[in-house]
Amino acid sequence: MRIIGDGFLARNLAEEFGDRFPGVTALACGVSSTSTAAPAEYDREAQVLYDALDTCARQGRQLLFFSTASFSMYGFTDGGEGAAESDPVRPPNTYGRHKLALESVVRSFGVEYLVLRLSHAVGGHQRPHQLLPTLVRQIRAGEVTVHQGAHRDLLDVRDLLHAVGRLLGDGVSGEVLNVASGVPQPVESIVTAIERRLGVTARRLERPGSPAVTRVSLERLRRFVPDFRATPDEKYLDALLDAYLPYYTALSRA
Repeated sequence: MRIIGDGFLARNLAEEFGDRFPGVTALACGVSSTSTAAPAEYDREAQVLYDALDTCARQGRQLLFFSTASFSMYGFTDGGEGAAESDPVRPPNTYGRHKLALESVVRSFGVEYLVLRLSHAVGGHQRPHQLLPTLVRQIRAGEVTVHQGAHRDLLDVRDLLHAVGRLLGDGVSGEVLNVASGVPQPVESIVTAIERRLGVTARRLERPGSPAVTRVSLERLRRFVPDFRATPDEKYLDALLDAYLPYYTALSRA
C-alpha cells in the first residue's frame, strides 16, 4: 500500500498493512479538525487528492479516500437506523462540504476507488488536538469543558483496520461506506470514564446545549464485512479506554 501522509491514520495503516495491497494508494493526510477554517489547508488537501488521482489514473491504482461520517456530513440525526450513505445530505459546516466535494471528485475521475466515511476514530498515534487526548489533558489539568448533550461515535482504529483489510482483500471498489461503531457516546460519560481510570475529578465547565447525536447506518458496510464488530454494548468505551488511555496520558505529559 502506498500511503500519503504521516499522521494518525497513515501510521496505523503503515503498521497494519506494510507491503500488502501494492496496487492501492491511501490518502491519509487531509484536514483533521472539523473546526479548521483556513482555506489554505482545504486547498492543500484538494491539490494532494488531484495529484494522487492523476497518479492512480496513469498507473492503474485504486484510491482509498477517507471522508467523514460525523455531524459535519450528516448533521444531527433522528433515532432509528441512522443515516445511510445514499441519503441526501446537507453538510452544516465547511469541513463537511469540503469532504463531500472531494468525494464527488473521486467518484467522477474514472479510477477505481473506495471512499470510507469515518466517525471519530481513536487509537495509537493520535495527535494532541483530537478528542480523547484533549479530554485527558484537560482532566489531568483539573478542568474540562463539556458541552451538554454532545455525543461522539468513537471507533477503535483496530476495527477500522479490520474493515479496510477485508474490503481491499475482497476487491471492493466503487463504494462509499460508513465506518463507525454505530453507538454515539455521551461526552459526559466519556469524561466520567476517564476520571475513574485516572483517579481524579476535574471541574467541569459546562456549556449549554440540546441533545446532539449523529447516528449512521452500518447496514451497507456489513454486507461487505459481515464480521465487522456488532453494535457495541456499554463495554465498548471501557475497552477503548483500557487499550489507549496509557498512550493518551503519556501524550498529555509531552
